[in-house]
Amino acid sequence: MNALEAVVLGTVQGLTEFLPISSTAHLRIVPAFFDWEDPGAAFTAVTQLGTMAAVLIYFRGDLSRIALAWARGLRDPEIRRTLDSRLGWYIGLGTIPIGLVGFAFQHQIETGARNLWVIGTALILLGLALLYAERKATLKRDVDDIGPRDAAIIGCAQACALIPGVSRSGSTMTAGLLVGLTREAAARYSFLLSIPAVVLSGLLELRKIGADGGAGTGATVIATILAFAVGYASIAGLLKFLVRHSTMVFVAYRVALGSLVLLLVASGVVAATP
Repeated sequence: MNALEAVVLGTVQGLTEFLPISSTAHLRIVPAFFDWEDPGAAFTAVTQLGTMAAVLIYFRGDLSRIALAWARGLRDPEIRRTLDSRLGWYIGLGTIPIGLVGFAFQHQIETGARNLWVIGTALILLGLALLYAERKATLKRDVDDIGPRDAAIIGCAQACALIPGVSRSGSTMTAGLLVGLTREAAARYSFLLSIPAVVLSGLLELRKIGADGGAGTGATVIATILAFAVGYASIAGLLKFLVRHSTMVFVAYRVALGSLVLLLVASGVVAATP
């Protein structure tokens, strides 16, 4: 991977990680469209550490309160009932499904799941699921209304994002809307829930960077830094957007992109596999 590819893919990662359009899909589609080598699942996971650093900094106040309240709540039942303490438990609970599924299907995720037939289909199906959620959403609940059942449902939805094209933020926001959260609350909880899974995945994949057939170390560093910078701006932009707008623009984009990917693969313009 050369410097230009690293700059493009790092920017793409930062722009798409927090939008419900699947950054993993875009890091597979963009190289395919430009006839570049597939950077691989390890590159995707490590560049996500850049966007995750943006989440950690942007939500540093929330995260410090949650961590402190959770730790203090282990000894104090009164603190255990506070929102911050409960969020700590809910984030842990919601991370279990993706951890179990990711461990069980690691090989399939890194190989067969990167097939463009899978990605194009997933883009369309999750787009339609998000459309359904928008139409059924009551938008009456905030983050402080989340309970164990909601955390489990949204956590299971996050596990579906291991399929490239589904989108971690897309699946969790869809589930959040279906349990009645406002769009902004669904997005905010989605960001917080993503932290353990993305950080652990990225750290586990670090060892593969620079290996034969993968992206080089220098290119990965460039892409990760850009992903952080662009991702930080994307968080604020998305939260402001969702205060006044629905997710319908993302639904339309997903269906259009997924259809284009399937058309190009079916016509032989791009190969389905790397």
